[in-house]
Amino acid sequence: MNNTLFQPLQLGRHTLNNRIVMPPMTRSRATQPGNEANEIMATYYAQRASAGLIVAEGTQISPMGQGYAWTPGIYTQAQIDGWKKTTAAVHEKGGVIFAQLWHVGRVTHPDNIGGEQPISSSALKAEGVKVFIDNCTQEPGFVDVVEPREMTKADIQMVIAQYRQAALNAIEAGFDGIELHAANGYLVNQFIDSEANNRTDEYGGSIENRLRFLNEVVSALVEAVGADRVGVRLAPFTSLNGTVDATPAETYTAAAALLNKHNIVYLHIAEVDWDDAPETPNSFKHAVRKAFSGVLIYAGKYDAEKAQKTVADGLADMIGFGRPYVANPDLPERIRNGYALADHDPATLFGGAEQGLTDYRVYAASA
Repeated sequence: MNNTLFQPLQLGRHTLNNRIVMPPMTRSRATQPGNEANEIMATYYAQRASAGLIVAEGTQISPMGQGYAWTPGIYTQAQIDGWKKTTAAVHEKGGVIFAQLWHVGRVTHPDNIGGEQPISSSALKAEGVKVFIDNCTQEPGFVDVVEPREMTKADIQMVIAQYRQAALNAIEAGFDGIELHAANGYLVNQFIDSEANNRTDEYGGSIENRLRFLNEVVSALVEAVGADRVGVRLAPFTSLNGTVDATPAETYTAAAALLNKHNIVYLHIAEVDWDDAPETPNSFKHAVRKAFSGVLIYAGKYDAEKAQKTVADGLADMIGFGRPYVANPDLPERIRNGYALADHDPATLFGGAEQGLTDYRVYAASA
């Protein structure tokens, strides 16, 4: 049977070998101090370069953008140089890799941002949300987030400029493009979703106003590096990190139409993926497909069969497989041949070194 996941696809200036995406996954292995990408991260991504597209882990655009201990940044020259190791290693294996640009907004703790108070669309605490800090051991220490302060107009312009510079830094580091992280309850999402945004100015209230920050950030990114190197990730129906929208189908269909006007190269939608989570409505997927004409990626609870059907039905062009990529560096080959998938060790997801990052074997070696 002709597997739709293994048909080539044009993504901007790149012809991809397959429709399988390694989506961004925080692994917290950056070198300290300095939050710099390093050799073991380069090995990790190079091992997985057979993906049609890799989107590297969330990478903070500034010191204030960091939500968790040991995550990499892309705002210093040392960080840029660190990422060059990863991009060179992936390109040597024939892979395509985008950087995910990340600002967490309120989803952090002063210990992760130099003692500062976090910033957000509004002075609303993300209730029940914890992040991990460096507590001077090998194990991350989980703490409650704190109440942020509402961003001023000057803050907004400063952060937009930081996104723009981070995009330029990513291209200098050798990335093939960038993905704006506008999902999972982080800063851009805090402007979009109605229950996280109680502003009364032009950045709050109506859907158009709540999409304004997204619009301005994407405008800056496109101007900096070109629309063919910009993707955006959204999470319409999740409530991750306490961020909820009252009318998600309406809000995110409007977001897809807005992003289509920018002619960005792809839209990456994170579906709800916890146990017993509701399925993303097919009516919404059809509406997004109608609103957005670029490459459309979905990720969340996909197995090979569901992924192939979704692409064959025309609802998506590519599918992201998150957790399976942790323990299966050769995931496309396993999917192609129907090989069994290895399970990852949850205890080694965050922090540490090679164990649980680069020591998972390809199928032939594990059989």
